[in-house]
Amino acid sequence: MSRISRLPSSLLRAAACTGVAALTLTACGSGSGSGTTSAGSGSVKVGLITKTDTNPFFVKMKEGAEKAAKENGAQLSTAAGKFDGDNAGQVTAIENMVAAGVKGILITPSDSKAIVPALEKARAKGVLVIALDTPTDPESAVDALFATDNLKAGELIGEYAKAAMKGKTAKIAALDLAPGVSVGVQRHNGFLKGFGATDKDVACAQDTGGDQAKGQTAMENCLQKEPGINVVYTINEPAALGAYTALKAKGREKDVLIVSVDGGCTGTQAVKDGKIAATSQQYPLKMAAEGVKAVVAYAKDGKKASGYTDTGVTLISDKAQDGVTSKDTAYGLENCWG
Repeated sequence: MSRISRLPSSLLRAAACTGVAALTLTACGSGSGSGTTSAGSGSVKVGLITKTDTNPFFVKMKEGAEKAAKENGAQLSTAAGKFDGDNAGQVTAIENMVAAGVKGILITPSDSKAIVPALEKARAKGVLVIALDTPTDPESAVDALFATDNLKAGELIGEYAKAAMKGKTAKIAALDLAPGVSVGVQRHNGFLKGFGATDKDVACAQDTGGDQAKGQTAMENCLQKEPGINVVYTINEPAALGAYTALKAKGREKDVLIVSVDGGCTGTQAVKDGKIAATSQQYPLKMAAEGVKAVVAYAKDGKKASGYTDTGVTLISDKAQDGVTSKDTAYGLENCWG
């Protein structure tokens, strides 16, 4: 997913050490956010490849992998695309990690289809490959998937929005991700299912790339097309905050319901502040930690993780609705990322 945020300079310096090229086992010092967490020369080697290394979601994912590697005596190498969508960078990272002798690779694919040939080559050499957060297309291109149930995440906010409307006629705007991206499709479809609607009921649909500025522009376009919009589904919280900015400029921020997905700390705070009505929170640290454990287990007994592991999702809102299970922002802020 595209989750946009500025990071402190310390993390940006760390990012420079963990890019696609930073795959050698001695790259960067351990105090600078190195590309390798070492646990001894005889330890299991695990690779983590994220879409980017500046996005708070993937920063948290890396933290989870690093902690799990230390706890399980593994040696972690990390890499990332230069931008969300950098398939070539991720392919290079896979090749370098296989050459370095990793036992398993954890990856959040930037392009679910284009990455498949590189993953198949790695698996043919005996490397366990686990997708995190985003499934490949087909899902069978990896040994296992550890991720949020994105259909359920969308369904939860759809159910919430339906209950919150209390029978009022809904005019829906859908601020989506991009065509064909599995995470975006699943969340969108889940929202419609939870709301009891179809695409025919959506008054305006716009792609945002999960970006806040694009989310604002998309909302402005939708308000021009259908000024009466009163429910806004957003692919993630940056897009939701962009929508809120556009609505506030029109004096509509208090009478339009915005729901979203992610559960980042900024987004959860926005729920607390009343900018977003509800969000579905996911847990990137858990995805990575469970992935590292699976690779270590494979190295020890040869048993490969398989199938789909649901790493959980929780609806967060301070305005609970009858019949919809949720937790408040106090819980959300204790468990958020970013």
